[in-house]
Amino acid sequence: MARPLSVAIVGPGMGGLATAAALMRVGVDVMVYEQAFRFARVGAGIQIGCNAMKVLRALGLEERMREHSFYPRSWNNRDWKSGDIKFDMIFGESAEEKFGAPYLLAHRGDLHAALASAVPELVKLNHKLVGLDETGEGVRLSFADGSSAVADAVVGADGVHSTMRDILFDTAPAKFTGRIAYRTTYPATLLVGKTIDDCTKWWGEDRHIVIYYVKSDRSEVYLVTSQPEPDFRIESWSAKGDVRDLRASFEGFHPEVGKVLAACPDVHKWAIMDREALDRWADGKVTLLGDACHPMTPYMAQGAAMAIEDAAVLSRCLDGIDRDGVADAFRRFEATRKARTTRVQETSRANIWLKERTDTSWVYGYDAWSVPLAA
Repeated sequence: MARPLSVAIVGPGMGGLATAAALMRVGVDVMVYEQAFRFARVGAGIQIGCNAMKVLRALGLEERMREHSFYPRSWNNRDWKSGDIKFDMIFGESAEEKFGAPYLLAHRGDLHAALASAVPELVKLNHKLVGLDETGEGVRLSFADGSSAVADAVVGADGVHSTMRDILFDTAPAKFTGRIAYRTTYPATLLVGKTIDDCTKWWGEDRHIVIYYVKSDRSEVYLVTSQPEPDFRIESWSAKGDVRDLRASFEGFHPEVGKVLAACPDVHKWAIMDREALDRWADGKVTLLGDACHPMTPYMAQGAAMAIEDAAVLSRCLDGIDRDGVADAFRRFEATRKARTTRVQETSRANIWLKERTDTSWVYGYDAWSVPLAA
């Protein structure tokens, strides 16, 4: 009996872990490598669209995510000052019936933990990639500690600042957009008896703020902003901002925004970067996926979803493939996914998603398990 195909995945974020879980479903041997010494639970929310939930369902994670996530009535888009509704995108049971899966709001840490539970013992920490070489044995990965590994194929899921992308291709650095974001989660009890809408994006003239619950019992609130600040260029999930500056930058917004910011105890701050999609994602038996090849600005809440979709499609392309078929499978994966990821990337960059009445079926109705694969 022929041995299973072996795939090394660099980067255990949402896309990397989803890829590992999806490849395991089709009998591929997988190992995931991470440069950090440990995982950190980042204080941030994440919107899990119906399209991403279809992938998570097949990975056996739907029940867990329903238990640990908030099930919103809608994504309500409102005017920053008057509170007038621009477009109320209804989710809940009607959207679940229409699109075939729920729309959930979660803590990023809860989604990451769920995906990690699907690939137990398959993540090697403290493995910083420094080199890739195709040999007669396969693709050799070299790490900063002097160790190495060999696999039939390698997948780079290491994000917008991908080391794999830099090894494979000559690419320009990420560009600062001139905008920054504040974000935080905090206990809803700090609202002192007040409540918030399920999920609201408050559209200002040159800035916005999104607010929603990330727990099924409404016990934790999340907020994230986008606003101009051309002199701040620190891109870090751990960098702190000044909550007083945050409140001042949204002074004059609707009182419902004010009460959420008044209760906010502290906040993180990071520069919003952007990068053009790559012309090609693969080189022989090595491919990129997710933000490593088609990075997304955060304005559609679809960055992780695109990487999770990538995982499902890639697993279909590699299903039943031996090591000699890997390069063709990677080209098929790219040809299947590129038009969709490009459209989402460009739509997100425009930052008008759901600002007015919008046809969302092309996003949320997509099913990565059944979409036709490219020839």
